[in-house]
Amino acid sequence: MMGWIEENMPNAYALGWSGDYGWGVAIWQTVYMTAGAAVIGGLIGLLFGIGLVLTADDGIAPNRPTFQILDKVVSVGRAIPFIIMVVAFSPLTQLIVGTTIGTTASLVPLSLGVFPFFARQVQVALLGVDSGKVEAAHSFGATNWDIISDVYLREGLAELIRVSTVTLISLVGLTAMAGAIGAGGLGTTAIVTGYQRFQNDVMWTATIIILLFIVLIQFVGDLLARHARHN
Repeated sequence: MMGWIEENMPNAYALGWSGDYGWGVAIWQTVYMTAGAAVIGGLIGLLFGIGLVLTADDGIAPNRPTFQILDKVVSVGRAIPFIIMVVAFSPLTQLIVGTTIGTTASLVPLSLGVFPFFARQVQVALLGVDSGKVEAAHSFGATNWDIISDVYLREGLAELIRVSTVTLISLVGLTAMAGAIGAGGLGTTAIVTGYQRFQNDVMWTATIIILLFIVLIQFVGDLLARHARHN
């Protein structure tokens, strides 16, 4: 197998597994960017999504000014193309990380890029929870926190897993785009090492690995969603 790869994909084989530009490093950087931005952007998006549901006119804590602010932030955040966001928020990235280049620096624009998308997904998922259960919990004297944790998050768990899967897949695409502008990972390998140096075997190998990431995320997400739905 390795002999076939060396013969038919010499540039991809020459990169090796280790080293600063090896496949192992590129894969690790992609996983690091995806996981880091998913945690940071996911938490912010979850808070915004819950806030949108709670403060809506028909929510359990209606507050029109707060809802309008949250809604506008999410809408504007979704409207900004990621490549522009990288440049626009470079001063913030410099302030937080100390640099605008590299894998860790990419976590700032990646988190800011993914949280509005996830917030809207969370809002839609939680709005799908049976309103009768929310009203029943409220009538029994449940606090807002009880309703959030025991009704919204529990009843909407399967749908939240589904939208989280969609968001992670979108985030993998963003990491590839970030890699194309110097963040590292498989995006850098595909564009800088592969495409720009006319090494098509490197470009296609990186692309296939990214696709395998997406397939794995989709498979695990579907599995967890089915398990949550059955429970």
